[in-house]
Parts: sequence; structure tokens; C-alpha cells
Amino acid sequence: MKVFKYSLSLLLVHVVVSVNAQNKSEWIYAGKSGKLNYKTMDRGDKIMDFSYAGYMGGGVSIPTVPVKVILNPLDGDNTEAIQNAILQVSKMPLVNGLRGAILLNKGTYSCSGQININNSGVVLRGSGSGGDGTIINMIGTAHLCISVKGNVNSTTLGNTAKITDAYVPSGSNSFSLDNASGFSVGDTIRITRPVTDEWVKFMGMDALTRDGKKQTWIKGDITIDRVISKIDGKKIALDVPLTDSYDAIYTKPGVSVVKIKTTGEISQTGVESLRITCMAKSVTINDAHYRALSMSGLSDGWAKDIDIYNTVNSVSVTGKCITLDGVNINHTIPTVGAAKPADLNGSGPQILFNHCNITGDNVFFLATGAKVSGPIVLLNCVFKGNGWIQPHQRWATGLLIDNCQVPNGGIDFMNRGAMGSGHGWAIGWAVAWNCIAKSFLNQQPPGAVNWVIGSNGESQKKPIPSFPADAGAANQPEGIYDSKGTSVTPASLYLSQLAERLGKQAVKNIGY
Repeated sequence: MKVFKYSLSLLLVHVVVSVNAQNKSEWIYAGKSGKLNYKTMDRGDKIMDFSYAGYMGGGVSIPTVPVKVILNPLDGDNTEAIQNAILQVSKMPLVNGLRGAILLNKGTYSCSGQININNSGVVLRGSGSGGDGTIINMIGTAHLCISVKGNVNSTTLGNTAKITDAYVPSGSNSFSLDNASGFSVGDTIRITRPVTDEWVKFMGMDALTRDGKKQTWIKGDITIDRVISKIDGKKIALDVPLTDSYDAIYTKPGVSVVKIKTTGEISQTGVESLRITCMAKSVTINDAHYRALSMSGLSDGWAKDIDIYNTVNSVSVTGKCITLDGVNINHTIPTVGAAKPADLNGSGPQILFNHCNITGDNVFFLATGAKVSGPIVLLNCVFKGNGWIQPHQRWATGLLIDNCQVPNGGIDFMNRGAMGSGHGWAIGWAVAWNCIAKSFLNQQPPGAVNWVIGSNGESQKKPIPSFPADAGAANQPEGIYDSKGTSVTPASLYLSQLAERLGKQAVKNIGY
């Protein structure tokens, strides 16, 4: 019955959005042939193709993995029994990348410790996320319920090349090198952008102070990994577009590119159809917390049909090509204090949060970490309560919020100034598409853009928090608003981009 309700709700979302869609965005729209047209800025920047977010790079069905071990709930602590079953399946051979699933039959599994999945092809599956399904109830001291984690190590191979373009636009998928002879199609490369003093000053982040002390925004490097899809002389094409621009003026001595080899990453691993609960507590951000799920060192993984109750900093995803589908978080007691936890931490490339819902107060519904490069997509999510979708700190890029609702809270693309320990500009090249929120705070970073398109809610203007008045704390320039208050076509940017890139079947593969 739950599957039927889920499918019907998706259908209703599309019906409502389609009926209300009236305008055509000037930034992306379907031409006479039906192909999407993209408006570019003066230097070639454009809204990126976000459709690469999700399991297997988008548009691929999550597999049904055969059951290998079945468990029933035990009296007392079930942690060891579940962990032993996971270890048993982890020793089985891989068949087409999969080992098997551990099925937890209906009932309550009290667990005092963390459950770990550290091998590829292993799935932890319950018998439903409802109250009469599979419940993992955390007991004892506060801890993380489920950890899906690989031990990733990357090594460089061959010589390092430098990008020779004076400017590489955000949303593009190619650039030129000074020497491409050491690269081949199919190579995984690491692109490294130095964080220079010139760029930090250009971004206005060199004057951050808090309580009279200088704050550091970011330092070191910003790196992203891509796969080479084509080589034409010294020009390299990539499998996934770039989420940020590279301006040679601010990246001296240059953006470097090197081939890498990665080991220890796990894949084809998921958590499905269960409920995670813990004792409801009124806590601050600094207290010990029960947390639900962490996924790191993982590529091509998933979590689906999961209900979560009363955890704090509930879900963290820092792997890549991961889909969270139908993950619902509910709080009966809010956290206290000015510092807020993040229920969804999306801090990896190619992450899709599809039809995820949160109910609670005093939370960040979604936040991002430092130097995060997407694409990261929230699709058809509903977040109820006094909270915000707010990229959190230190320059994340490539976020799409598509047909999401935050009726009592906000969607913020902002400069957080000296908040935290100098969070500064939190996000660039972000898009809110056909969203509804109580408020939008859309600020425009130097050299970048944030868009709010076809969305409905109050537009706010605010100064930089905790920023000296003589250092530019006045209201920040607004980002781009397009078709304010009236939805646009296409109804869903992500689904339209996915259909154009991979065909209609790819959209059906992910449940639409």
C-alpha cells in the first residue's frame, strides 16, 4: 500500500506543477524542436546540466538485490547479530557488482552500537518503514545508527598539466591543457584550483573578523574529479560539467590537472525499507547526538524508503553518485540554541535527494560543507517547520533545488560572513526552480551567480552577518530572480535535463 501512495504522490506533484507552469524562463527553455536552450552570460557561464546527480550518474534504476541472510528481532541488543549477518554477506563473491541483501523481518531491533557496512555489493533491507515494519531503535549512549563507508585512497599518475584557457565558464565540460599527451579517454583526473589571496580578496572574504579576531574563510585547494570523455589535440572533454568557473587572474600559478587512481572505494551498497528511532531529547548542537545514516567513501549507492525519528544531524552523504529516495525525518522535540543541526548534509558530487521529507523546527533541512562541488539535487522534497535549506559554509557550487516546498521556512543562497568561524560565501552557481518557500534570500557572489526561477515566496535582503560595517556589511547584491511568483516550463529542470540527455526511459527508471 505504501508503494501505491508514494507513486500517487509523485503523480500529484507533477499534475500540480504542470497546471501552474505558465511562464518560460529566459535562462533555460524548450525551443521549437523541444531541445533545451541555455542562456549564457557574457563570459560563457550558464546553468549546468544537473542530470548527472544520482545513482550511476542519474537515470538508472536502483537494483533489487537478492536476499542471502534473514534475521528476526532478538530480545535485548541486536547490534552484534546484524553486524555478523553483514560480515557473512560481505565475504560472499561479487556477482555483477552485488553480493546480496540482509533482510530484517518485521519487528523492533534494539541496538546499542553502530552498524557498519564496509564492503561493496551489500544491502541492509528491512520489511517496511512503517510502524508495523522493521524498526532499528537506538539505545544506550548516543551513536550513529548505520555507517556505509569505504576507505578511499587516491594516488597521482604521470605528469601534471595546466589549464591554458584564460577563463573556463561554469557549466562547461571542456578546457585546454598545455600538454595533453599523458592523458587518455577514460582516465580519471583530478582538477585542482588553488585558493589564492587574490581570489579571497576578490570575494570580499579577506576582512572576516569575529570578536575582534580574524577569521579564515578557505585556504589550500579546491579539487574535483572527472573522467575524460574525449580528447581533441590539447582540448579535454569531461563526463560531467564543471560546477564552478576558473579565472586565470585569480588562480595563479594555474589550475592543474593530473591522472589519479583511486582504491578502497566501495560501490553498489544500499540501505532500504526500515525505520530508525531513538529517544526524543531536547539537545543543543554541542551535545552528543543519535544520528541515523552516514555514507562516505561510496560510489553508486542508495538509501530508500527510510523513516527516521528524533535523530540530530541525521543524514550525512559525502560519497558520489548516490540517491536518497523517500527518506523522511521527523522531530517531535526541536533542538535548542542559535546553532542549528543539519538534517541532510549533502557534501559530495552527484547526489540526488528525491522525494525526501522533513518535519521539525530549528534545523537546516539541507546544508553543505566546505569546498563542495556538486551537482547536488533536491527534487520534489517537502520540508515543514521553522528551518532552512541553506548551504552552510566556505564555497559549495552546483546545487539545484527543484520543485521543493518549505512553507514555514526559507531557501537561502547567502554570504554567512563571520558566522561559525568565518563561513563566508556559502554557495555559488545554485538554482531554485519552481519552488515554494516562506522566504528566499538570494545573494550574488562576486564572479558567480545564484538563480531563483519560477518560485513563490518573499524575497529578502540582508547584510552580511557579523561583518564590519566598513568592510561591506550592507545588503548584498541580489542574485537573479526570473519569473518571480509564477512557475515556469519545463516543470522540472532535473527531469527535463535527464530526459534530454538519456531519453524518457531514464526518467521512468527513477520513478517518474
